[in-house]
Amino acid sequence: MAGILQSTTVLDSILFRDAFGTAAMRDVFADRSLIARYVEVEVALARAEARVGVIPQDAADAIAARANAETLDAEKLREETDLVGYPILPVVHQLVKQCGEAGRYVHWGATTQDIMDTAVVLQMREALRIVGDDIAALRKILAYLAKKHRDTAMAGRTHLQQALPVTFGYKAAIWLAMFDRHAARLEELKPRVLVGQFAGAAGTLASLGDKGFAVQQALCEELKLGVPVSTWHVARDGFAEVINFLALVTGTLGKIALDIMIMASTEFGEVYEPFVKGRGASSTMPQKRNPISSELMLAASKAVRQHAGLMLDAMVQDFERATGPWHAECIAIPESVVLTAGALNQARFALGGLIVDDKRMAQNLGMSKGLIVAEAVMMQMAPMTGRQQAHDIVYDACRVVNEKGGTLAEALAASPAVMAHFDRAAIDRMTNPANYSGLAPQMVDRVLASVKR
Repeated sequence: MAGILQSTTVLDSILFRDAFGTAAMRDVFADRSLIARYVEVEVALARAEARVGVIPQDAADAIAARANAETLDAEKLREETDLVGYPILPVVHQLVKQCGEAGRYVHWGATTQDIMDTAVVLQMREALRIVGDDIAALRKILAYLAKKHRDTAMAGRTHLQQALPVTFGYKAAIWLAMFDRHAARLEELKPRVLVGQFAGAAGTLASLGDKGFAVQQALCEELKLGVPVSTWHVARDGFAEVINFLALVTGTLGKIALDIMIMASTEFGEVYEPFVKGRGASSTMPQKRNPISSELMLAASKAVRQHAGLMLDAMVQDFERATGPWHAECIAIPESVVLTAGALNQARFALGGLIVDDKRMAQNLGMSKGLIVAEAVMMQMAPMTGRQQAHDIVYDACRVVNEKGGTLAEALAASPAVMAHFDRAAIDRMTNPANYSGLAPQMVDRVLASVKR
């Protein structure tokens, strides 16, 4: 037991890791994967430098053949990294030994941050692919909900009070539109972020003379990354953009989660997360069915938001190489990406099997006894009586309902000022909430038609 319970964060905890993350995303940011990326960049650098004549081709071939992340001494890497403060020199020390005579050309002209930054870009490329796939899957789910419930009437709420009728499809379409924009943002940021880093000690490529730009371009080509127009050792807007993008994604998930949690409360009872025996159970109250996925989505949104702020703060770096802000990225980036993957996974589960109780929605819509459509009645009376008089007539009828009971239709039918213009059938139509959802169904259509699906 003691051997497997060593983790100190939810990201690696055997108890919580699959609640807050996914195995696929953890694998992208695992130590073994990161070290493999360091070696990948070093090998690509050797190949690039051989291509432009900076190092011998046979040396590059030997480095490519012998450099092996799997056989590095992990404990020695840990010890030396703790001593040096960075992992690249310890990796290079072992690669030099692995590569024999060719080892003299390992890490030629590079600086630690070149390798580390480019490795993180490679991690981000894979991470953004996973996030993109999850967003695409979630958009399909939301599109299905929006279409299916295009005309499912329910109470729209403002300030947690019933306001006017909407449809559940309208609500789902608003969620969908946000994710449509996130999908567009993701594609837009990739060219800005997925670029290599290779610039040397102070970012000037001085150690490579007139071959610097050629090596930089060849390296990026080897790794299939964009070529930077300038050194970005202390220009961290790209990485900050990614984490703030993830904050937007998880912020949307947090909003959806909050809606679901409130709508799933006993008093509302309008939607429920998928039923899985035992999920969301209480240790003391057998009747409970807690919205666990939504709770996890909301928690993740709060954590990623905090890291988004940390990344913005880490942009404030001194001169040509930062003294400390850069290190904050080592905390914020992996945690944000894993938490986002976990939240998206929970959303796919919760929304993919969401139980929508349209009968309870109709029941809740009718609980105001017609008052929710007081505006509709007023606007239909206004052409006959004038707006202000219509307002006063409906206002008085609402007071009758609030003070004496009954329905708005009954109060209006008892008003001579109303009956002078409308019969009881017309009053019933005006006070039926399902008849006053505005253009909500058409807005669903617009969202569904706005992008290719």
